[in-house]
Amino acid sequence: MKRKAIIISINGTKLSKREKILISKEKPWGVILFKRNLKNLSQIKSLTSDIRKLSKNKRFPILIDEEGSNVSRLSNIIKNNLSSNFFGILFKKDKVLCLKILLYYINSISEILRDLGVNINTIPVLDVLRKNTNKIIGNRSFSNDRKVVSELGKYTIKYLHQNNIVGIVKHIPGHGPATSDSHLKMPKVNLTFNELNLIDFYPFKLSQAKLAMTAHILYTKIDKRYVATLSKKIIKNIIRKKIGFKGILISDDISMKALKYDLVTNAKKSLNAGCNLVLYCAGNTNDNFKLIKSLPYIDKFTSKKTSEIYKILR
Repeated sequence: MKRKAIIISINGTKLSKREKILISKEKPWGVILFKRNLKNLSQIKSLTSDIRKLSKNKRFPILIDEEGSNVSRLSNIIKNNLSSNFFGILFKKDKVLCLKILLYYINSISEILRDLGVNINTIPVLDVLRKNTNKIIGNRSFSNDRKVVSELGKYTIKYLHQNNIVGIVKHIPGHGPATSDSHLKMPKVNLTFNELNLIDFYPFKLSQAKLAMTAHILYTKIDKRYVATLSKKIIKNIIRKKIGFKGILISDDISMKALKYDLVTNAKKSLNAGCNLVLYCAGNTNDNFKLIKSLPYIDKFTSKKTSEIYKILR
């Protein structure tokens, strides 16, 4: 499978000539869509159809962040007011009812996404709420109870797969203890391995997810120099060994302020640290080309895992 190790983003509601070349000739692994790309139903269907035709792949990964509530890229199209925290609260009151509603919700969102031509949703958020968790996570988290987060995460992935949609667990190994927003600056977490392992790593363990997105967080007691996305130590020893994640590891957006290098360096360092794919969300065409020309094709592991993902998609 000859695909570059990057998920790109586009600038507007239609593909430019250069973006068409980018998808057809340069062969990114996937494309992620944002609100700037989504105007109405017919436009979105036309856009995703064009992307698939250019990629010559009917299962080509087209991603979206449709978490609901505060993070809804489709807010111009649908009212998706349910937050993850709504399900976490309901789960503690009535687990059976919660799972029935969650199934109905995932079925409904998945049907809309399939109709629009989107096949990967970047949910669930498995960050465990703490007393001082930054508001960027907030109600995107299921709960401050690690077991509730873990359970609802597993059901979310299960229900997505039943709907031929692939989910992405995030932000591995856990954004909950961070008090600042990684979009704006690098968060530092000073908790020990044992403290993190007890709570924050817990929901990611034994996950059946095929994809996980990293946290741009500096866990100072584990790696003083590099945030998780750029840390060989964290990816190899924590994410792969201790947590045991066996799927494709995607960097969070390499254009976020938490990463201090230029885009190409951020991308190369994340792949060198053990990420399998790089995520670029800013949609600048020149940067897309600069990145994709600088990055390698996916390796055998990622190719094999991509084939597993394609079996879920349709």
